[in-house]
Amino acid sequence: MPRRAKDQFPIAPPIEPMLAKLAEALPDDGAFLFEPKWDGFRAIVFRGAADVYIQSRDLKPLDRGKRTCVLADAQFVIARAHGFESWPKFSAHLDVLTRAGGGGGAPFEAAAQAIVDGDEEKLRRLLREQPDLIRARSEREHNATLLHYVSANGVEGYRQNTPQNIVRITEILLEAGAEVEAEANVYGGGCTTLGLVATSAHPRQAGVQNPLIQLLLDHGAEIEHPNLAGNDHGAVFACLANGCPEAARYLADRGARLDLVSAAGVGRLDVVQSRFDRASVPELEMAMRYAAAYGHGNVVTCMLDRGVEVDAHTGDGETALFYAVLSGHLDVIRLLLARGARPGVRTRWGGDIVGAALWRAGHGGDPDLYVKLIDVLVAAGGALPDRHPPVNGIVDDALARRGSLADAGRYWWGEEPRR
Repeated sequence: MPRRAKDQFPIAPPIEPMLAKLAEALPDDGAFLFEPKWDGFRAIVFRGAADVYIQSRDLKPLDRGKRTCVLADAQFVIARAHGFESWPKFSAHLDVLTRAGGGGGAPFEAAAQAIVDGDEEKLRRLLREQPDLIRARSEREHNATLLHYVSANGVEGYRQNTPQNIVRITEILLEAGAEVEAEANVYGGGCTTLGLVATSAHPRQAGVQNPLIQLLLDHGAEIEHPNLAGNDHGAVFACLANGCPEAARYLADRGARLDLVSAAGVGRLDVVQSRFDRASVPELEMAMRYAAAYGHGNVVTCMLDRGVEVDAHTGDGETALFYAVLSGHLDVIRLLLARGARPGVRTRWGGDIVGAALWRAGHGGDPDLYVKLIDVLVAAGGALPDRHPPVNGIVDDALARRGSLADAGRYWWGEEPRR
């Protein structure tokens, strides 16, 4: 892309993004007020009198080869960010909101916002004034109903939020006649509110995922609705693949069908044993990885006893030990190591399983647990690097005592600063 004069734009690009740093909780300090920062910066558009420049978070231009970025490119990026297929559709949507008077937007948009804000009074009023809203659909590509918004999944990113009263909000929608089996056009299409709720991190983190699931089931939601969570997965496997083991067990306990992998992931040893002889080798290996990931040592033991290879992977180095390390299941790690698992297996991320443990320790893992975990891996033959990217104070101090020093000039895969 040709070099631009700085005075072409009101604000000269590039702008360095302020990126979030992962933390378990907000700091507790009476002298200050803190708020979370969600690291959502992906691109910023600069528009001048005769030119448009799109900058990525790594400070590079988002052009197409040597083609100069034009206004249409910027419009497309903005439209896609708001869930629309094209700029004309997004522009038409904005026209509707403008004619509706701004402020609260068109009724559907206002109702969707009331849901994610937990505003029961406003939602009731909007549904009372316009009863047809309950079966209306978003103009966005996902084509969601209002009920889908309670999942905080698949809809526009800025509305992926779960208020603490979301169960009551959902009751209001269902009492108003919401169609519990309505499908949204996300993750391949066919997704229901039940499937989206059961695979969503937001209601899980808010502690309301299973109560919300039960409410939907009480109103006729079908666990076996085809593709209910997208990507052609069954309900239980979809929950496990999206890091929602509590929802997976909840649905399994209420009759959801279990294949070998999903049975292993929820610890149903009886189902694993009944399906073992009919499963292919890749299915068996994947099932053991899921059992390890979710801490089911009895299932792992059964599969090893029946001949599943302890270090099996699909070519990416992500063995059962790798899964157990990322999940922090120390008992399963010890079990796998005792059965011959190798901590030096190289992964697709460029390091080995010890390196994966260091990465996890710096990305949400409990520091004290991961110090113990790393010691176990090293005792089993794993090698610490002489230097490593900084993790955190507890882990870095422990590693320094073992001869591995934190080096501020080193970075995790994919986190290298670019200029």
